[in-house]
Amino acid sequence: MPAQTATPAPARGGRVSRLSQLTVPSMPQSVASTAAKSSFSQAPSTALVPPPPLAVKKDPKLANNWKTKTPAELSDAEVIAMPDDEYMNDKQMAFFRLKLAELKRGILENAGETTEHLREDTVVVPDPADRATIEEEHALELRTRDRERKLLKKIEQSIQRIDAGDYGYCDETGEPIGVGRLLARPTATLSLEAQQRRELKQKMFGD
Repeated sequence: MPAQTATPAPARGGRVSRLSQLTVPSMPQSVASTAAKSSFSQAPSTALVPPPPLAVKKDPKLANNWKTKTPAELSDAEVIAMPDDEYMNDKQMAFFRLKLAELKRGILENAGETTEHLREDTVVVPDPADRATIEEEHALELRTRDRERKLLKKIEQSIQRIDAGDYGYCDETGEPIGVGRLLARPTATLSLEAQQRRELKQKMFGD
């Protein structure tokens, strides 16, 4: 029986996957599957190439709302809907500055509350179990505040990047980080692809 050749389907980026180019003679399905898996496993490893990020869905009805609203009045959806050629214009910069300032204010308020809690709980508790519980709660709260202290430093650096006009662009590639990623992580300095590459290298080389 003549061999059947599968028509290769173009993969993302215009490339044709190696598996789709395989010519597998007619044979039982289980055998064909084994042969295909064996050939595919011999393809060069592409572990350092992260998958492309999903595009952020824009609502076209909101595309022009930014023109008539102040940065404080804009919603996340309206900022996402802004045209690509308006990326990091003055209004977007002001919008993210407000986001960062609000995040900073919340962290400082939490730090003040932690100080009050520690001051209130200075009374010696006679019961060992209760004392251990209070100490564990204090330790957890202090660890949380330590993480927020590090985040506070990143917030300050992000505000400085806005002042310098560098905010919203990847430190490694210079490409736009993207509004969607910045809304999720306003202190981001790497694009999603660059961040994934860095994490993969850290896992592989422990850097």
